[in-house]
Formats: sequence, structure tokens, C-alpha cells
Amino acid sequence: MVRAAIVGLGWWGQSLVNAVHGKTDDIQFVKAHTRSRDKVEAFCASRNIAWVPSIDEILSDPSIDAVVFATPHTQHPAQAVQAAAAGKHVFVEKPLALTGDDARRAADAAKAAGVLLGVGFNRRFNPSMKLMREFVRDGKLGVIGSVMAEQSSISGLSLATGSWRVDPKEAPGAALTAVGVHQLDGMIDLLGRVKRVYCVITRRACAIDDTTNVMLSFENGVTGHLSCSIAVTPTYRMAVHGTLGIAEISHHQMESFKIVYSPAKHGDPMNSTIVNTLGVNMLNAELVQFAKSIATKTPYTTDVEEVVHGAYVFEAIIKSAATGMPVDL
Repeated sequence: MVRAAIVGLGWWGQSLVNAVHGKTDDIQFVKAHTRSRDKVEAFCASRNIAWVPSIDEILSDPSIDAVVFATPHTQHPAQAVQAAAAGKHVFVEKPLALTGDDARRAADAAKAAGVLLGVGFNRRFNPSMKLMREFVRDGKLGVIGSVMAEQSSISGLSLATGSWRVDPKEAPGAALTAVGVHQLDGMIDLLGRVKRVYCVITRRACAIDDTTNVMLSFENGVTGHLSCSIAVTPTYRMAVHGTLGIAEISHHQMESFKIVYSPAKHGDPMNSTIVNTLGVNMLNAELVQFAKSIATKTPYTTDVEEVVHGAYVFEAIIKSAATGMPVDL
């Protein structure tokens, strides 16, 4: 069993703990650090987690195998480097970094230390995405023309004024850090490297920018559209359009995968197949796989080089939104 510590026990950090507590023998959270003990004391006691006053106390503990960071975004790179230097395996909530160079430093630190670096792109672990990956990579959709993705939530409507999540330095790009990075990671996973982006950001229903739209050009010639919001009804959709068919993931928890095949000849009705994937705990899946990769010394599902490239794309998107111009990578 991987003995893990968690740094950051806000609502998301607690969600990560709850995803595996009492549900697996692969990983167990045994220590935690947050800025305020009072806010998490009852939670830690109920999960048999020891709160400690500093990260250093976690990193110097030889019984701790891995550290999970659910902290503000700007802290991720330095924390990942610090944990790797201490010989701890590292799991960082998305995004790994807000700039490509910071992501590169974190990845290089983990590689140099010989530890595993996992990043919380949990939607890669959904069975619907696994089916999508199979259809794209095995050529079942023919020549890919375009990819379209949208994800939304209403989280922005209830963000507290003093929350770090409303700080543009911590969460630039409107809905990008909250939900859009999942779509971006999924596109890179499916279609490879991005060469150009163009972004428009708007403010519709929140006190902060809440809606992001991005056009993307991939190195392989595919074009894409990414749309995300933290101010509208929750949804999720990823659709890849090819000459032989269209594959589509839909619903907020990605529980429906649909493939629509091109007609055998002009005028024939299109055939479609729907696969339902219900009840999948993606947080549990990503943490269990992280632990299994540590135990078996095998690569983690989320490729670090793709994550680093995604950070450079993220940075380009922010630049495009600021300048109103396309940005090449």
C-alpha cells in the first residue's frame, strides 16, 4: 500500500481523500497539512489522518511514499520540485503549472529524482474517453477533420469574494483552469501537439470572467474548438469528426459514448451505437492508478510530456486572450 500525505484540504482536497478512503488497499492518506488546522481537524480525525504543521514534516518522514497537492495553482511547480527532491512520488491537481517553463521544471525535477509525477486530469480515466481514444488511434473514424469540446459548471456563481479561485493570477483565462484544461488535455491526448491558438474571453453571469472560447490548430492538420464556462448549466461534450464516423462523449459525468457511422453510400441512413458508462469514480481511478504505477514502477496514464506541452498551450491561450491575436507555439 502507498502511504500518502495530502497538502491542501479544501473542498477538492477532501474530495480526493474521500474518493479512496475505505475503498481501496492501494493507497491510504495518513498525513495532511493545511494553513488552518481548525477547519480540517474533524475531517482528519474521521479519516484517521494526522495533521502536521508544515510540509517539511511530511517530506522528512521516511514512512511517506507520496505527496498529493490540492493547493492554489501558482504553488504547484515549486511544491512538486520540493517533494521530488525529498524522494517522494508526486501527484499534483491540475493544472500542473500556469506556464510551460514551470511545468518543464517540475517534470524534469521528478525525472532527475526518479520519482513518479502524476497530474489530476481525472477525465482520462473515464471509460468513455478510453473508447474515444481507441476509435481515434485505431483509425476507426477514418481521416479526422475536427474536434469539438465543451464543458461547463455553475461553480463561478457561488465563489466567495476572498477565494483564491477568483484571483486572476491564480486562475487566469476565465473558465480555463477550472474546467477548460480538462478539454485541452483530452484534445492533446487524442490528437497530439497544438501549433496555434486563438482565444476570446467574456464575462456573462459572474463578478469575474467566466466564459472561454478557443480555436486550435494541431500539428497534424486537425482543427478544434474548445468552449468552457463556470456560469452555465453543467455539461460535458467531446466530439471527434472523421470521414468514417463521428464519436461523441456527452453528459456532465461523461456517461454516454456515441458513435455515428458514415453511410455506406450516399442516401443510406446513418447507423449509431451508444455505450453507457455509469457510476465511474474518476478521482478514485486516477489515485488508484497512481498508486499502482508506483508499486509496479510503470508509467502513469497521463503522459508527463503531454502535460508539459499542455502547459505551453495554456500559456499561449492566455496570451491570445490578452492580445486579441492568434498565438503560435
